[in-house]
Amino acid sequence: MDTADSLPAGLHSLRDFVRWGASRFNEQRLCFGHGTDNAFDEALLLVTHALHLPPLLPDGYLDAALSEEERRVVFSLLRRRYLERIPAPYLTGEAWFAGLPFHVDERVLVPRSPIAELVEARFQPWIDPEQVQRVLDLCTGSGCIGIACAAYLEEAEVDLVDVSVEALAVAEQNIARHGLQERVQAIQSDLFSALQGRVYDIIVSNPPYVDAEEMACLPEEFRHEPALGLAGGGDGLDLVLRILRDAGAHLAPQGILVVEVGNSEPALVERFPEVPFLWLEFERGGQGVFLLSAAQLAEHQARFEAALQEQEES
Repeated sequence: MDTADSLPAGLHSLRDFVRWGASRFNEQRLCFGHGTDNAFDEALLLVTHALHLPPLLPDGYLDAALSEEERRVVFSLLRRRYLERIPAPYLTGEAWFAGLPFHVDERVLVPRSPIAELVEARFQPWIDPEQVQRVLDLCTGSGCIGIACAAYLEEAEVDLVDVSVEALAVAEQNIARHGLQERVQAIQSDLFSALQGRVYDIIVSNPPYVDAEEMACLPEEFRHEPALGLAGGGDGLDLVLRILRDAGAHLAPQGILVVEVGNSEPALVERFPEVPFLWLEFERGGQGVFLLSAAQLAEHQARFEAALQEQEES
């Protein structure tokens, strides 16, 4: 691995550094998936961030020459990415979700849920957005899902819930960043434990769902993220089962529950073959997100309770 700390010769323009960074990223076999999916886009993102420029530049800008100080700043940032394998959004302090910018750091997961598409569509056709008054973002992390809900559902009040006080500190930053203090509240709670009496039209959650086998072989980039936000137990369903058991008591009669379970989808289907999970499809990719209505939750309540009791006893 390259550990040299001196600037390579011949790097003068933005284009030079993007090419060089992409080459190093591929050479070091970096893992992508925190906002980009390839070495070139990742290098371009970091180069433009270091220069305080937007990532979408007119092509001519790529040939602009950098000052000596700019060259050193860009080189240092690219080098950190491939030596320390830190996800790019942690290096820039920012990630985008549903067309909105969010502050992120290593206290929270990097936003990347396909639920963004559902938020942008205002949860249509599954619910009338004009009738949505209250939304719960459970396991909120940075607050990106719930804050985006507030942005797209302009009359709704939103609760952001997480067990992590550190994550909620980041969520509070993002509430303030988007000027939503009047409609969005951050609440420290172990799932529904502190929400007695609160009822919502939409409960949406991207809980920890990575199973034990997958956790054991995560790429190094993902190990920079808080394990609390990833690890979902042996089959990835520890928190999902609790959500299924308790969500019905907090859902309005015409409400919907939306939960991302990612690669734990087969385990959930196997555990509940009788439950008519609606698995959502996304134009921009992504899978493992289900939707259930309040009526469906009520119909299968006994199954959810029995499954959770069985798991707790095993």
